[in-house]
Amino acid sequence: MKELLWLIRHTLKVTFNTRRSFIIYFGMPLIGILIAFAAYGGSNVQTIHIGIASQDRGEASSGTISFLKNIDHVKVTEIKDSAIADQISSGKLDVVIKIDEGFTQSLMDGNPSGIQMVSIKGAQVTSFIKAYLYQYLDNVAAIGKTAHGDQKAFHEMYANYQKENFSMKTVSLKDLSKNRDMTSQTIGFLLMFLLMSAGNLSEIILKEKENRTYFRLLSTPISARKYVLSNILVNMIIMAVQISFTIYMMNNVFHIETNMAFGEMLFILLVFALVAVGLGLIIVAFTSSTASFGALQNFLVIPTCMLSGCFWPVAIMPDAAQKIAEFLPQHWALSAIDKLQKGISIGSIYLNILILLAFAAAFFLVAIYRFGRNNNARNFI
Repeated sequence: MKELLWLIRHTLKVTFNTRRSFIIYFGMPLIGILIAFAAYGGSNVQTIHIGIASQDRGEASSGTISFLKNIDHVKVTEIKDSAIADQISSGKLDVVIKIDEGFTQSLMDGNPSGIQMVSIKGAQVTSFIKAYLYQYLDNVAAIGKTAHGDQKAFHEMYANYQKENFSMKTVSLKDLSKNRDMTSQTIGFLLMFLLMSAGNLSEIILKEKENRTYFRLLSTPISARKYVLSNILVNMIIMAVQISFTIYMMNNVFHIETNMAFGEMLFILLVFALVAVGLGLIIVAFTSSTASFGALQNFLVIPTCMLSGCFWPVAIMPDAAQKIAEFLPQHWALSAIDKLQKGISIGSIYLNILILLAFAAAFFLVAIYRFGRNNNARNFI
């Protein structure tokens, strides 16, 4: 036990012998948060700029303009017909509403006409305005039909309608999908950094073999198994701190609502950390130098992260790529996080957890087998 603790302290000292190491292990995960925050953190609320060119001076026309001005996130500017083309083409206005002479009379007749909408931004803008405006015009036209051409009756009913004896209260709801997307992308980058961190920590074994430190350690009462076990424990300690630090920054600094308990997310990511350690040991087992280790690590980590949905949603990829993703541990970790965010209990995602544990067990077994078959001077299990 004493030798194991000494090895853990030794590996930690070797790992964090420079400030650069702290930046790599604890600064890099923040990049994923910043990328996700930049992609999804902005406000989706925009102000629509409407221009109104009215040739009608009736009360229904004035009432319609007043109605549009009272819509939230809408700014109305009255313009002349001659300015429509310039205002639209320059982008100063998102949409222009033209009200022709006789508009009020058409509403009194119960058959609204004489109103046009001009925009170069398409349905993204016009559908929002139409949803409000057309309902308003239908209500006014219904008043016109009820009045049966009696102007006095129409004016009285329309005046009562304008008094707003009823009120409507709008409440903005939180966009939980945006938080889920931010969390998913942040965790996706974190999974990649965990794989890279586990690989870098496992690479210490090769480095100490190359500089002969490993063989000097084995000349002491320290065994090869204790040496590797200490590396695994250091891996798990550092990644546990990495994960906790990243989750803390997400919740308390960037205020990203993960919609799941800290402990649940920590548990899933620690299970994935075992997978990362196992993969790191496999790479060590199949390489003989730090140069070949780095090449094989990049070859395995980056493409699998891309295919498993760490950088973008799996749903946007082709069907063939989506099927490949199901054979990658990152996919099952992200799937578990997504299910927990949707309110599914951790007990209901046992399949995801079992699959991740199966990946970890398979990686460790392959590494042990490879180490056992290695009979040269680099053998350490």
